[in-house]
Amino acid sequence: MKILKKINVFRRNLTKQLTKNIGSSPIYENYDLVNKEEIKRILICRPNHRLGNQLLITPIVQELIEIFPNSKIDLFVKGNIAAVIFKNYDNIETIISLPKEHFKHIFDYLWGWIRLRQKRYDLVINTTGNSSSGKLSTKFAKSKYKYFGDCNNDSEQNLKNKDHIHIAKCPVYALRNYLSKLGIDVNKSKIPSLDIKLSNVEITDGKKRLHELVNNDKKTICLFTYATGDKCYSETWWLELYEALKVKYTDINIIEILPVENISKINFKAPTFYSKDIRQICSFIANTDIFVGADSGMMHLASASHTTTIGLFSITNTEVYQPYYNKNIGINTNSMNTKEIIEVIENVLSK
Repeated sequence: MKILKKINVFRRNLTKQLTKNIGSSPIYENYDLVNKEEIKRILICRPNHRLGNQLLITPIVQELIEIFPNSKIDLFVKGNIAAVIFKNYDNIETIISLPKEHFKHIFDYLWGWIRLRQKRYDLVINTTGNSSSGKLSTKFAKSKYKYFGDCNNDSEQNLKNKDHIHIAKCPVYALRNYLSKLGIDVNKSKIPSLDIKLSNVEITDGKKRLHELVNNDKKTICLFTYATGDKCYSETWWLELYEALKVKYTDINIIEILPVENISKINFKAPTFYSKDIRQICSFIANTDIFVGADSGMMHLASASHTTTIGLFSITNTEVYQPYYNKNIGINTNSMNTKEIIEVIENVLSK
């Protein structure tokens, strides 16, 4: 296992060196103007298996559907979660998925790259400029028009949009700028929200599950007390917040969504909901009034449910990863105590 980890680190470093100059020049300089009706097959590259990272490409998928409504979109990803996230996206045609563990499934890994060359696209987009695999797959795919995703170095769109640093917004702003260079009219509206496109049946099912848990029609605060690595707050921190919430909101349900690890940082003191089905979890959260949790895939899933989401940040950059749209907000807990955090929650609830 240690040997595989060392090989994987070496592979990532080598790939980064080999791809550092890919897409570094303005690739639209010598291109003729494009008729948008010509763009019928699109490939989006985001070869990362994490739930949050794949949810964060839903805005650019929506943007492309808005601009090219008759197009078919393929995804080049990693793991199996994309098929679940984009289940209700009619324009998504093919999902090419690499295995999460390359060396354990080397033939599946190689087959994924082979599949990438089997179709010719009209437009290929890498959503994240610092992804070596993303840039490499964009280079490898067959297409005349390619955007390599180095959006933070796109000075034109950065000057126009002060929130360009956000990981979900940056690719959309950059895409708009790139397409405008090709003579294609683009949207000027707000960046689309994260969206898993829950069906009415799913939302109704989530409402039923929530009612079975709380057995009333009161407002509900949904907590997610887990996160990976240093993003995870301590039991002491969460227990202090939970007890303060109970005192403040005696007539509001406070429930906890559990992670797949079945861990509770408040020692299971609140009613809990557990599922391994992310669409089921999302539909459950969609029926709550506010979600509070640390920067995580679950936080982005809550945002994609369109429930008001408060993201807690202590390590990662709030401006890059915070939930956005409507009343969503990210707060830096390094500069706020429990009382101030509850004031933020109260302000959001009152709206």
